[in-house]
Amino acid sequence: MGTVPAANRTTTMTLNATLEIDSTSSSQGNLPDTGFELGWDYAHYTVVPPTEHLHPLSPVRQGWEAGRECFGRRTLQAHRFARKWLQLRLNAWLRGRAFDGTQVNPAFLRQIDVALCPVTREVLTHGTGEPTDASVDRVFNDAGYAAGNLAVMSTRANHAKSAYGAEDAMWFVRQIELGQLSEIDGMSAEQWSRIAVLTSFCTPMSHAKAATLPLLVLPSNRLRVLNPVQALQVMLSLQFTRAGHARRCAALAGLMPSADARYAFNAFMHTLLARRLAAGRFADNTAERHAVEDLWRDPLVNQRWQRLALRLTADDCDRIARQAAGRGLMGAGVRWSPTDSATEGWALESGGYDVAAPRSTAAAICPPQMRAPFRTAMPLARSALPRAVDQSHA
Repeated sequence: MGTVPAANRTTTMTLNATLEIDSTSSSQGNLPDTGFELGWDYAHYTVVPPTEHLHPLSPVRQGWEAGRECFGRRTLQAHRFARKWLQLRLNAWLRGRAFDGTQVNPAFLRQIDVALCPVTREVLTHGTGEPTDASVDRVFNDAGYAAGNLAVMSTRANHAKSAYGAEDAMWFVRQIELGQLSEIDGMSAEQWSRIAVLTSFCTPMSHAKAATLPLLVLPSNRLRVLNPVQALQVMLSLQFTRAGHARRCAALAGLMPSADARYAFNAFMHTLLARRLAAGRFADNTAERHAVEDLWRDPLVNQRWQRLALRLTADDCDRIARQAAGRGLMGAGVRWSPTDSATEGWALESGGYDVAAPRSTAAAICPPQMRAPFRTAMPLARSALPRAVDQSHA
């Protein structure tokens, strides 16, 4: 239900089961001949496939050679977004994961690109091999590589998040705050809190549960917010980032379902405005974005938000977002879209797997005598954790 424009870039955000932007299209999909298609596209961008896929029996090698024969010198520029797109598709294919080739393409990856990691707030690097390198993560692990479920973060944050969901991240926060551990997998309580909130956007939750989460991180560009109450939370938090908020807030108050809800709305918005004014002016969009996120560390902001949110139902939040969209009250870059299209291409019915592809794709790529060892995507060591956590990850 929501997407926040990336720093220093004007984009569109969608509300109600999604907040996202328009997208371009690609003809690639996770079909039975995906390996050949991957090789073909490697050739189209003049990129050599990884060494383990260059033996004669590899479909990637076969597609690459066919593409080189076809394209000759008529190739495309291999910029970093094209290389990342090829890498994501290859990883998805090897792991049997669904990949939405209709919307996820190099242009889409350019749209979701960010300069700072949303979890650690460190400057992202590219191709250095360091933990600060940018990586593209599936936010909800039980969905595929699809528009609305992808976010850019540092490799360090991605590895820490690994196979964990919002509930796991919140549990880690509690353990650190209780003093049992200073950090988990190199992430502090504050960073795990951001992981929890970021993951929650793409994780279907009960209204009561989603209503209690502070907005410690705004949704990345094109990320879809599935829970209506969080979409409302994002929309209200962004009201004070542009002029005309007094008129919009008055109109939004009129959309509340009862006098009690309107009173709670006004109390929350006045508190949020006071904290926003106290934060002062900011030099750029990134600093302002972080300031909006940090407003939610104030206990009174959270107390008054929950007082409002728990007086609304999920249907109330959905209706308010829909009507706000119709009246132009959402704010720049925000839009509402129907719930039934929010998870299109996510492959939720198969847990994010491509049901048309064999699960053991990696084993079929190389004959035994040529096969290099494949590294599985395992989370970092957690021997220090006081309880066992399911670490299954594919």
